[in-house]
Amino acid sequence: MSDIPCRSPSLTLVALAFVGLAGCSSFDGASNRVAGIISPYRIDVVQGNVVTREQLAILKPGMQRGQVRDILGTALLTSVFHADRWDYVFTLKQQGAQPQSRKVTVFFKNDVLERTEADGLPSEAEFVATLKSPSLPGSVPVMEASEETLKKFPLPSKPANASAAVATTSTDYPPLEAARP
Repeated sequence: MSDIPCRSPSLTLVALAFVGLAGCSSFDGASNRVAGIISPYRIDVVQGNVVTREQLAILKPGMQRGQVRDILGTALLTSVFHADRWDYVFTLKQQGAQPQSRKVTVFFKNDVLERTEADGLPSEAEFVATLKSPSLPGSVPVMEASEETLKKFPLPSKPANASAAVATTSTDYPPLEAARP
């Protein structure tokens, strides 16, 4: 009889270990099911230079490199080996959709635009529409004041001599960029 109490705690410990291991496997399955239902929010990621149909339509053969850069922005890819070629690449990654990628290649000859090659580009309105997040449920508050509400606020006071106030302000600003030769 004295052997039974010694075996009983070890059998209980082994049984608890098996129950614990069985519980871990069912917990793992339950957590995977919950994780499948609840997914984290992922923001839209736009990488590179967004080039639209309107921007591409402005480009004309014979334009200088600076003019092209002003319209399209700085090229994402430039190569020492292909100095007469600029590549503009942009990608859009959205939750629940396949990543989109667009490419525009600009070719120069003697520092003037020779030709362009581009994938199917979206218009500005189409691109902005793809970025709109779904609207939140509920009503949107009205963002305008009634005449009664506006009367509660004092009108801004005007200086006694408005022309003197304009004359004292400086309109001589330094250039934003250094002059290019």
